[in-house]
Amino acid sequence: MATRKETAEFILDQLDPLPVSTRAMFGEYALYCGDKTVAFICDDTLFMKPTEVGEELLGPETLAPAYPGSKLYYAVPGDRLENREWLQDLVQRTTEALPAPKPKVKRTLKHPSTS
Repeated sequence: MATRKETAEFILDQLDPLPVSTRAMFGEYALYCGDKTVAFICDDTLFMKPTEVGEELLGPETLAPAYPGSKLYYAVPGDRLENREWLQDLVQRTTEALPAPKPKVKRTLKHPSTS
């Protein structure tokens, strides 16, 4: 089941004015704060990347796979999405807890030699 666009838009609205954005991926969404991937929105559920912040604010009982075969993420209960301040705090603190993304490696195309 794919995530509805309205769900992603609602979460983005709840997180305003944080520098968040989403990117569609296979009918689901990745949630970015700045240049860090902090969560996924799958089946209309927000799944936060695992950090001590998630453990503190959500607890181990919320750990679940975001999609079949994925590692475990903290599933944010639907009623928590309604609490703008709490949600912004969760995303901001998760962003701060995550390491900086690795620099992207530039690929160069190899052309066959013309000798």
